[in-house]
Amino acid sequence: MEFRNSLTKDRKPGQENMIVTRHISLDNDCISKMEPYVVRHRGNFSAAIRDIIDHAGKSTFPRNTCAMDASLFKWVLNEIDEILVPDDVLDEMIDPMMINSMRRLESYLNYRFGELEWDINFTLKSDNDTSPSNIVAEIKGPSQKIKFVACILSQYLVKNSIKQAPLEIKSVVNFSDCIKIELSGSGKKEAVCSLITFFGGMDDVIKTVRSRPAFWKSIISRHLLSNYNMVTVHRNYFEDLLCENIPLGEITIETLAKKPLQDIPLTEMVNLIKEVYETSRVVERVEINRENIILFHNYRNKDATDKLKRILITLLEANGHLYDAKSTANMIVLTHRPDVGIKINEIVDKLKASNNKMDQELLMFLTFLKGLKDIPDIPMSLTALGRKIGRSLMQEYEKENNIRNWSLETFKNAFEIINAKLHVESEWRLEGKNLLYTVRKCHIATEGNKFDTYICHTARETFKGALNYVFGNSAEIDIKKLLSHGDRFCEVVIKIP
Repeated sequence: MEFRNSLTKDRKPGQENMIVTRHISLDNDCISKMEPYVVRHRGNFSAAIRDIIDHAGKSTFPRNTCAMDASLFKWVLNEIDEILVPDDVLDEMIDPMMINSMRRLESYLNYRFGELEWDINFTLKSDNDTSPSNIVAEIKGPSQKIKFVACILSQYLVKNSIKQAPLEIKSVVNFSDCIKIELSGSGKKEAVCSLITFFGGMDDVIKTVRSRPAFWKSIISRHLLSNYNMVTVHRNYFEDLLCENIPLGEITIETLAKKPLQDIPLTEMVNLIKEVYETSRVVERVEINRENIILFHNYRNKDATDKLKRILITLLEANGHLYDAKSTANMIVLTHRPDVGIKINEIVDKLKASNNKMDQELLMFLTFLKGLKDIPDIPMSLTALGRKIGRSLMQEYEKENNIRNWSLETFKNAFEIINAKLHVESEWRLEGKNLLYTVRKCHIATEGNKFDTYICHTARETFKGALNYVFGNSAEIDIKKLLSHGDRFCEVVIKIP
């Protein structure tokens, strides 16, 4: 094989470049080793030879001067674990054009890392050499090095496949001296997410901390100084607490799940509660036993514990599930009550099938209240039940009467109709922006001289649920008297800002 090679040396003005012509013979093994350089220079053999000579020159002195101590190198690899290589560095390491041939990519990687003397071997198998939709990569060598190299190769394949046929990482199997990676065709979003899942778990964290170092140093310092007794919650959640309201949802949970609370499966929901409540440090620890939840805390005030208990019950009820809650000095135990949940679902399903939803719901409500004696002592669950039925009542009244804007007057009119059908003797009186509501006698909670506390409690929570649906957190209830407390009648004042 004959070729001409131009060598440029330091020369004085007027001197010409030296052109040297040589005849050489190359066997197939040598040509195979040269192929990555020829591919890199798009078939320009002369440029490939110059690149080889340049690398040979550097290998004599410069590479040795940049050699890294083994212990330092090991530390560097540990520190960059789960961090992706910057795109510009990746492009310098592996030419993006190599993605067009798996065979050439394999040859180049073996040469490139062989040159670095990392003692690593690559094997790439694909269903198509130029446009693969399925790739299995096998990397053999020292465990610490192949993990880093597997990250580089996976990042290269995902990044350079996205524009045409995205490849998603399906599995990564790690042995002591071998890593196998399987990639297959998928969508762009799935491909990028798979890269983060398998190799870039700390990438966003590092980028976030570096973007605002002063802020995160301060946060970390406070957690350390307080021995992790800092609590981190969403601003809206904190605002509800300041207003002495029960937060109606958990924004952080919805954000993590990427869907509304009511669409989160219960199994996923309880695990999200564990993750959010532990990492925010609202509680010390959360244990899950199937669908039941135990929260360990160190709050000293019983009122604080009771409010946290109500928040959790409300949160789970918004997810569509009713729980019984009990607390001790340092625990809150939440027990799932599917029996009550089934009863509610049966009511809702039957109401949806009814032509006259308002009347049907009231009849079902009466029937259900009369059957409360069959349900164990679960006041927290009955609270959630009442609120759910109250909201449903208002929704149906709203549809049937075409109400777009609620006021105290329209709310009063709705409940006058409801109370009449439930045989509840009540009085209403508007006092400016406030509404005085008095229940003289509640026949559904009274049978002869016997008063049923749980029926009364559920009916009262139904009223609160209806009020909350209509006015949200803006409405306040000031309870003056309660039949369940031995008073002769119930009297509450509804205040609207």
